[in-house]
Amino acid sequence: MATFNFTGQTNFYSGKVRDVYTIADQWLVMIASNRISAFDVILPKAIPYKGQVLNQIAAYMLKATEDICPNWLLSAPAPNTAIGKKCIPYKVEMVIRGNLTGHAWRTYHGGNTTLCGITMPDGMKENDFFPEPIITPSTKATVGHDEDISKEDIIKKGIATEADYAVLEKYTQELFERGKQLAAKQELILVDTKYEFGKIDDTIYLMDEIHTPDSSRYFYADGYEERQAKGERQKQLSKEFVREWLIENNFMGKQGQVVPEMTDEWISVISNRYIELYEKVIGEKFVPEILSDDETFNRINAALRVLSL
Repeated sequence: MATFNFTGQTNFYSGKVRDVYTIADQWLVMIASNRISAFDVILPKAIPYKGQVLNQIAAYMLKATEDICPNWLLSAPAPNTAIGKKCIPYKVEMVIRGNLTGHAWRTYHGGNTTLCGITMPDGMKENDFFPEPIITPSTKATVGHDEDISKEDIIKKGIATEADYAVLEKYTQELFERGKQLAAKQELILVDTKYEFGKIDDTIYLMDEIHTPDSSRYFYADGYEERQAKGERQKQLSKEFVREWLIENNFMGKQGQVVPEMTDEWISVISNRYIELYEKVIGEKFVPEILSDDETFNRINAALRVLSL
C-alpha cells in the first residue's frame, strides 16, 4: 500500500493494520490496509479485501449507533478509507464481554477468576454467557502488548477522570447492547468487542472501528445451546481462528517464537472468512472493489476539499 502526502498533512502514523494521516490537525484519514496482526505482531503476508471488509463494516456500524453517542466518522470516500474528526484519545480500550471466551477463558481456565478487578462467577464453562456483560479494559500500548487494567487504576493513573469513565462505561454498555441487537437480527451472537473513545473540547466521541472481525467476536446463534450442552466448540466468526492456528503452531508473539508459514491456501481461507463475516453481519453481498493508488488518493483529496470549504 502506497504512502500518500496530502495537502495540509500535519502527521502520519503507520499502525499494525492501518495508516493514519492527520490533516490540518482537525481530521484523520484512516486507511485500512490488508495487513493482519495477532498477539500484537504484524503477520508477514496480507489478506485480500480485509481492509475493505473492516472499513465498510465499521462505517455501517457507526451509522447504526450514532443515536447512542457522537462518533468521529465524517465520510468513507474509498472502500478501505474513512475520514473523521481528530480527537484526543483515551489511552484505553473499553473491552466488553458477554461470554466467557478468548482471553477471559484462558485467564479463568488458568485458575484466576478475577479479570481487571471483576470477579467472574464460579462454575462457568467456556463460552457460557456471563449473568451480565463485564467490562475488562486494556491499556492501549504504542509499542508492545496491551495490558489488562481495572477501572480503579484507569482513574488512579489519570487515564480518565471518574466522571469521564462513567460516560465511557455507559456508552460501552449501550453500544454493546445495540451490537447484540444488530447481531441477533442476523442470527448471530455478539460475544465480545472493544470500543475506543476520544475527546474534542468537552465532548466524548466514539472513535476507530466497531463491531468488525478485528475488534469483535461473533458466534452463530443457531445451535449455540446444543453445542454448549455437548461441550462442543462454538461456530464463530472472528479473528480468533487465526490466533488459534498460531497457538497450534507454537506462536503467541513471545520472544524467539517464529510465525508459521502462511500458504496461499491459508491466506485464501482467511480472506474468505472475513468476507463471510461481512455478508453475515451486514446481510448484503460483499462487492470487492480494487482501486489504484492514484484513484484512492484522488477520492480522498476530493473528500478533504469538501471538508475544508
